Amino acid sequence: MEYPLPASVGPALSFNGGFVDTLGFLALQGLFTAHVTGNFVTLGVSIVHGTSGAVSKLIALPVFALVVGLTHLAAVAIHRRGLAPLRLLLITHTLMLAAFALLAIIWGPFSDGDSATALITGMTGVTAMAIQNAISRQHMKGTPPTTLMTGNVTQFAIDVFALWTERAAEQRTIIKQRLKPIGATLLAFVAGCTSAALLYLAGGAWALILPVVVAIGVCLRVYRSDRLQS
Repeated sequence: MEYPLPASVGPALSFNGGFVDTLGFLALQGLFTAHVTGNFVTLGVSIVHGTSGAVSKLIALPVFALVVGLTHLAAVAIHRRGLAPLRLLLITHTLMLAAFALLAIIWGPFSDGDSATALITGMTGVTAMAIQNAISRQHMKGTPPTTLMTGNVTQFAIDVFALWTERAAEQRTIIKQRLKPIGATLLAFVAGCTSAALLYLAGGAWALILPVVVAIGVCLRVYRSDRLQS
């Protein structure tokens, strides 16, 4: 049985979403590890300017889709055995993030985005973020998405203007309750993006240790929360 998640889990994963996507873009010749559809834009840039990384951008989406599908099947199998999928999926996600960080530190920097080492490293990052996307979509009901911010920004803007015009106290309360997690998620994502850029300038791929630590913290927070509620 899975229990309601602590409020801190969504923003923590959102921080990681922004951090990993930004650092992956900087370190892997413009590869988006979480916002994989954005790779079609950077693929066009690579083709026009003749830069490397076209292969990784081309295969990122099918790899992402495959991992999301396998994550769903794994969650179903885990649930059938009477276990809580969320804990195991978060652990798997953390291990993949750790593998991504390790490969980036050992093999980076990547001057050629289409080299074997860059492709393996990049797809490891895509795998980690695909698992996070699947977790967010299927196991964090009521929590804003933690990697794709366009929908969150849209809902935030709608709610802000609705709050401006709404006069009914009950509706205003509902809107305010919805705004809190969306606002926290957006702020955490921006903080992740900014931190990734600054830490990458300071320490290169070593900066990827931070999202691993955050992911470990999320695993421990969920485990402790489940223990208290069981």
